[in-house]
Amino acid sequence: MSTSKSMVTCTAIQPETCILQVTSLQFAYADRQVLKQVSFSLYEHERLALVGGNGAGKSTLLRLLVGLSPCGSGAITGFGKQCSTEADFHRLRTQIGFLFQDSDDQLFCPTVLEDVAFGPLNLGQTRPQAIATALTTLRQLGLETFADRVTYRLSGGEKRMVALATVLAMEPRILLLDEPTNGLDTQAEERLLSHLETLDQAMIIVSHDQRVIDRLATRAMVLEQGQIKPAVLHRHPHQHSHEHTHIHAITTADTSETAPNGHHSSPSK
Repeated sequence: MSTSKSMVTCTAIQPETCILQVTSLQFAYADRQVLKQVSFSLYEHERLALVGGNGAGKSTLLRLLVGLSPCGSGAITGFGKQCSTEADFHRLRTQIGFLFQDSDDQLFCPTVLEDVAFGPLNLGQTRPQAIATALTTLRQLGLETFADRVTYRLSGGEKRMVALATVLAMEPRILLLDEPTNGLDTQAEERLLSHLETLDQAMIIVSHDQRVIDRLATRAMVLEQGQIKPAVLHRHPHQHSHEHTHIHAITTADTSETAPNGHHSSPSK
């Protein structure tokens, strides 16, 4: 197939409701400012790619969103309620599933079944209910034979899939995915992405894997020098038989454009 210079804007799921809003968020380590006046909104059903260089603060931002690290200043509002206290963030975490970059940070029970049932138990399900939820989730991911496996003996790719199961078992409304394909071989990556494509939840996706962006993202932001810049997703036909998605930050010349999700190209509504 010959190379084409045509540019196709990604088709996006039309978001319905703002379910997570970040306003003027700031965060600093002892030696450097990481986030500076970060503001953006996440809408129901959309899949927002958060891209940037190594050390830009992407993982830090995800941790701030669920209260795992304290922000210096700014506001985080989830599902219409501003989060100010640990109790507020605890409530928010029952509706946001966070897939950590390192699966070993997420798995701590002796067996897979116990790990996947842990979240539902904490949400108030009885043990029989939590076991049933865990088994259903494992079956949906094609992991039903893993229930009695010893977690620490799993391969890196198997741990990744089980970590996703622990998140999905809690039936969150938002998924935070920090390098979701980290450590996966091609077959496991395909299984994970195929399952994520079927999900209805809103997502914030941090990934350096171009295939993840291609398959999942409906909108993008660039985190650069501590600040969020709205970006445009474009697909360029290549010489092979598939397309690749490319992201570029919106410049002053782009301000009259609208973002792919149908909203004007500002980071917050």
